[in-house]
Amino acid sequence: MSATELTLVRHGRTIWHAENRYTGVSDVPLDEVGRAQADALAGWARRQQFDVLVCSPVPRAVATAAPVAAALGLEPETVPDLREVDFGIAEGRTLSELRVSCPAAAEAFVADPVANPFPGAEPPSTAAERAVAALRGIAERHAGRSVLVVAHNTLLRLALCAWLGIPLARYRAVLPRLENTAATRLRVPADPAAPPALLALNVPTSPAVTADEPAPTAGRTA
Repeated sequence: MSATELTLVRHGRTIWHAENRYTGVSDVPLDEVGRAQADALAGWARRQQFDVLVCSPVPRAVATAAPVAAALGLEPETVPDLREVDFGIAEGRTLSELRVSCPAAAEAFVADPVANPFPGAEPPSTAAERAVAALRGIAERHAGRSVLVVAHNTLLRLALCAWLGIPLARYRAVLPRLENTAATRLRVPADPAAPPALLALNVPTSPAVTADEPAPTAGRTA
């Protein structure tokens, strides 16, 4: 059985992402830039050779996948376990705001986000486990094919660290940010015991991908 190629893409931008706010389970629609990014992603995807389109059930991911589906003539497969991490008390806030309103929780999170998730948040280790299981399942269902997966910034970074053997507590340092609609490629071997090969990381799919500047490290969210 041949290897499966997964191309992981973060959804398009929303106003909360432009403001560097934690956006997990909240339903925040794509903004104007995000819609342009989704359209550009569709144009890029048309030039690739994807056999399958998969997306998170969160509306901003579904909206990002919609023009891609139209461009490729594919019906998106929705995978519930690709939803973003629930950030608990951090939802809708920036790290700077949390440092004022919840300084102890903010500093504990920055020191070790896995050991000290925000109160009410999904533990990152749990999110990483479900994300890797979801991606493994996709690779198994579509063995030997090329799959485009539209999901989320923190979930995908946690999955990459867990699957590639990077200490999970270092996910914010090793993978500071996946740009909106940028592409990360993995080659998943047929042997389920073997780790995937990282072929590309955070590659822009169009100039619209980097329409907003990355936030400074000190104020970066999840």
